[in-house]
Amino acid sequence: MKRIGVYFILFMIPFFAQGQKIDGHILEVDSEGNHVPLVGVNVYWLGTTIGAVTSNEGYFEILRPENADKLVVSFVGFQTDTLTILPNQHHVHHSLQSNLSLDEVTIHGNSPGAHFDRLNPIHTQNITGKELQRAACCNLSESFETNASVDVSYTDAVTGAKQIQLLGLAGIYSQIQVENIPALRGLSSTFGLGYVPGSWMESIQVSKGTASVANGYESITGQVNIEYKKPWNEERFFVNGYLNSIGMGEANANVSFEVSPNISSMVLAHVENMDFELDHNNDSFLDHPRVKQYHVMNRWKYQGENMESQVGIRILDEARISGQPKQLSDNQNPFGIDINTNQLEGFGKVGYIFQRPSTSLALIVSAINHQQESVFGTKFYKGNQQSFYSNLIFVTYLGKTFHTIKTGLSFAYDNFNEELSTQVFARNEQVPGVYAEYTYKYFDELTFMAGVRYDHNSVFGGLFTPRLHFRYQPAEQFTVRASAGRGFRSPNVIAENIYLLSSSRNLVFTENIEIEDAWNFGISITQRYQLLERELTINTDFHRTNFNNQLIVDMEQDPNSVYFYNLNGKSFSNSFQVEVSYMPVNRLDVSVAYRLNDVQSTINGELLEKPLVSRYKGFLTTSYSTNGRKWQFDYTVQLNGGGRLPSTELLPEEYRRGETFPAFTTMNAQISRFFKGWDAYIGVENLTSFTQDNPIISPENPYGPFFDASMVWGPLSGRKFYAGFRFSINKN
Repeated sequence: MKRIGVYFILFMIPFFAQGQKIDGHILEVDSEGNHVPLVGVNVYWLGTTIGAVTSNEGYFEILRPENADKLVVSFVGFQTDTLTILPNQHHVHHSLQSNLSLDEVTIHGNSPGAHFDRLNPIHTQNITGKELQRAACCNLSESFETNASVDVSYTDAVTGAKQIQLLGLAGIYSQIQVENIPALRGLSSTFGLGYVPGSWMESIQVSKGTASVANGYESITGQVNIEYKKPWNEERFFVNGYLNSIGMGEANANVSFEVSPNISSMVLAHVENMDFELDHNNDSFLDHPRVKQYHVMNRWKYQGENMESQVGIRILDEARISGQPKQLSDNQNPFGIDINTNQLEGFGKVGYIFQRPSTSLALIVSAINHQQESVFGTKFYKGNQQSFYSNLIFVTYLGKTFHTIKTGLSFAYDNFNEELSTQVFARNEQVPGVYAEYTYKYFDELTFMAGVRYDHNSVFGGLFTPRLHFRYQPAEQFTVRASAGRGFRSPNVIAENIYLLSSSRNLVFTENIEIEDAWNFGISITQRYQLLERELTINTDFHRTNFNNQLIVDMEQDPNSVYFYNLNGKSFSNSFQVEVSYMPVNRLDVSVAYRLNDVQSTINGELLEKPLVSRYKGFLTTSYSTNGRKWQFDYTVQLNGGGRLPSTELLPEEYRRGETFPAFTTMNAQISRFFKGWDAYIGVENLTSFTQDNPIISPENPYGPFFDASMVWGPLSGRKFYAGFRFSINKN
């Protein structure tokens, strides 16, 4: 009880602080007469030590001591003003005048490529473009090589499809967005990580736990938001070339241009080709699929005084061939895999900023058509998805600017038509929704965010989604966050498990599959220390995900079948992680992390450890750059703990696997050389060349009863060398 009392007092300190509160908005008037918010302006009471600094939107809040009436507003390069505040005045709206002309000053510094957002109440890590260049980031699946929170693994041994894992659960439970537009959903979830070119990305934000209700109800374990390059940013032209030792090459380019002072545009292009046939383990199956991909996006932006808008279009075409080539197989009828995918997407955004502070209205819309035709041996799969998404968002404040309300309406439409050999699967979902989210912010010390949304799914009925986030910073070096919330997800059984077609198993549906429903609870603590005049950061977090309902993929009842059914019992995930970041010497960044996973699910009536999930992970990544950043050296090592394998005791003895898979280590390294306007890099992935032995069961008889290529727990590729270059021209 004493501890609870202490925590309660610490929590309530901001509310009991003495003095009247004043809030305000500090602006400057630019050369065109527009009012622009000023960030980092010092605001303090004359003759006191009580002060504040303006936020990214130019806002501040400050307590007013007794008898204080002179408020000083100062900022470098602007005239310092002293304002008289009346006794009954609660708000200040002031514009500073520039009176200094400074010569150009260039400041050189070193900032980490990945860092945790200090002010966001949602536990979020920002992965910048600098961090993305520390590895051969060909697509989104390779963007997390230097990240301790996100795991990436193959779904099977033949198609080349990859999936991410967050909090010990598959990536389908993490909401993936591109600039706050839902992406990689439904039919594109299996191969979608390869549809996001690495050189297109400006940054990635990874948050653990439930996200804001404004983004929908689908986030269960976290959210990944991708920001593409913008036409209004510094880069005018960019080209990237890449080639590796297994014959995969790609080229990327983007160019931006201005049509007028208010209109700008950017074109991004990606070409990828992998045409070598490699079979290092001599099992007659290709180690890597042959892939050809063409991808183009064009976006436009209009910037007005109070309104801005964006429109864009994206086109993708990919051909993927794998399986048994005739020249590598003795079979008269080799097991071939042929997957062809086409995507067409259009999107638009429009936003209006009102004269009232912290008040805006925005509309986001997106429409996508996804078509896929696949052949797995004698099995034929054809899928089509047509989706539409819209989100109307209104943001304002109640009474004073530290009480913010975000509310809106959303509508999602998904039409799925799938054919698997002679079976037809069709589903049409229409989901209107409404949401509201309240945020209270007390300076930089306390943020409380509570949201709720209600959606009506035309297939699964009403969905009620409450979510809560809390951030408290009692000291500058110490931050604690807590979150709780609910999430839902409509499973796409065939598309999300298409890798099972690379086996002889029959797909058995024992009942109608219901919507997946889970709660997530999380807490994180971030501590910062000054060690030898450098900042040491320790970030610790724990999250628990508890399923009310989950799609169970049961591969253990029968070696010739896979059973799909709803959860009947418990299913949960516990994930604990600690990460330490430090710069021991100048220009050397070091991060060390360790994570424990406890993931269990009720399978065939028995609570079991979820198969093919590592129980723990150790992580070390270092990056060193020379003075002036002419050279950069990056090295990452990951220790992946062992885990449980699906039971194979019903298979013939020669095809059985053990009950568990072992721990293994992978290492990646890269050397970069920077020149004026361009850079070159060479590197190696999987330096120790560790690979999973015999990943395919019964490869000699792919049409027999025991063929299975889905039990993948480790790397499939040995040591891989690569080289590339980047060339850019920036705007003057």
